[in-house]
This record gives sequence, C-alpha cells and structure tokens, in this order.
Amino acid sequence: MKICPFALLLTAAAIPSFAQPSAIELLEQKTLERVRAVNASLNGVLGFHAIDLTTGHTLFLNNGTLFPQASSIKIAIMIQMFQSARAGAFHLTDPVTLDPKETVGGSGHLQILLRTGPLTMTVRDLIGAMIETSDNTATNRCISMVGMERVNRTLLEMGFRNTRLQRKMLDTAAALKDQENISTPQEMAHLVDLIYHGKVVDAEASKEMLVIMQRVDADMRKAIPAAIAVAAKPGELTGVRCETGIVFLPNRPFALSVASTFLDEGRNPVGEVTRILYEHFEKLAKSNKYGNKLQ
Repeated sequence: MKICPFALLLTAAAIPSFAQPSAIELLEQKTLERVRAVNASLNGVLGFHAIDLTTGHTLFLNNGTLFPQASSIKIAIMIQMFQSARAGAFHLTDPVTLDPKETVGGSGHLQILLRTGPLTMTVRDLIGAMIETSDNTATNRCISMVGMERVNRTLLEMGFRNTRLQRKMLDTAAALKDQENISTPQEMAHLVDLIYHGKVVDAEASKEMLVIMQRVDADMRKAIPAAIAVAAKPGELTGVRCETGIVFLPNRPFALSVASTFLDEGRNPVGEVTRILYEHFEKLAKSNKYGNKLQ
C-alpha cells in the first residue's frame, strides 16, 4: 500500500512537540555556566541577581541566600536619610558637626580630617562621604540621625523582608554575636532597580542617589569599559566581598548584585561576575532576539 507523502506530513504535524529553548535562553544558560565556574573556583560561596532594566527579566544564582552586606548596606541608610529629609526631620543643607571622639576606623577619609578637631559639613556631604569613600564615621552619624529601627521599618514597608541593618560600623562585639548587616542578592538588586526607576522617596531623590553612587571607585566600575556609566556600592569584610549597582549600558542597562562569603584572603569574584554579566547584556544590546548583531 502506498502512503501519500502529504498524509505523512499531516501525521507528523499531529505529533505533539515540546517547546525548545530560544536562542536567548541558550545564551542565558551559557552565561550561568560561566558564573557557576567562578563559583566552583572559590573556596567559598557566591550568589548574584541581575535585572534587565529594559525588559524586567532576571538572571540569577543563589539569589535568595542571606549574605553579609558589609558597606553595601549603606545604600539602605542613604535611602532613609533622603526619606527623613523629605519628611522634614532635617534638611540636606543643614550643618552637622562631628567631634573627634566620634571617629571610626576602617574605610573613609573623615578620620584624618578629625585629627585636628571638630569638623562641620552639610547633611548632603555627610551622605556623600558615607557612600563615595564608604566613610564609617559618617555612616554611624547617619544611623544615629535616623535610627536603625527606622531604616529597617522603611525596608519592610518597601517589601524587603530579608534586608536588615543590625549593627553600626566596625562593631566587633555585635559581629561576634552574628549581628551582621544582611540581605540577599535578589533584594539588593531590586533595591537599586527601584532607585533607577525613580521610585525610592521620589524621582529627584532617586536621581541624586544614583549620582552619588556613580562617584564610587567600585569593583563593578573597574570591570566595565570606562565609557559606560556605573553607579555601585561595594562592601568588604574579612572573607566577604559584595557589591550592588546599576550598569548604564546603552540599550540594555541592568541592575546587578553580587555577594560572596567564606572567601580565602585576597579573593574577590565581584569583578569576574560583573564582566560576565556585562558581556551577556552587551550581546543583547547589539543584537535582535535571534542573535543577529545589528550594531
């Protein structure tokens, strides 16, 4: 019996087919494989969360794990400072006088200036010092001004249940009790996503926060070509490296939070992961959805 070729086509068409991954999905799989390779190379653990700010699509690994945030938590403190200013608790132009006895070691430049006596600056400059040079003296004064509880309440009101400010800077006694400043890569990435979209405090405050963060000499900044703007805040403790920020890649800006802990001395995967994600989004920025490079 002869079988009509057309009938064979109809029969084949009737067989259910399973959806195949798109070219972009395959690209994502390879990008994740590259990040997993970085993670595998660590004598420690790593997580990240990236948000495509054009589409809202996410790419991640261990993004729900709680990691110590070190100085990256200062983003949350900055948000509360701007919110309190908008609420009238103080003005960004108000003077603030720091006393030498408030000096905190670690990162920052104010500890040097305070050697000669009290130092007066505006609230805006205090916030700038906290973020730009990650000044711990400025940070602790900011925390005193707005209150740790208020920072955490604001985070909860914004929907961030895992991001917590639990101690001031360089409080070793608190750290020994596991009172770290913590968050997940997912929540930190979404925090700067909201800032990027002007939804934190208001559009004007969000814009100013990003301007401040663009002045930071961050690891993400070093991993990205100089022509691309980056707004980021790194964090560092012994065995800990993390960073959260925005990469203003034309046609494909993205938010990224990288966190790592239990690291060997001298190991910092933030730049490696940032570069991998930058290369991923750069491909998307220059191609159509099928990978035809049009730019």
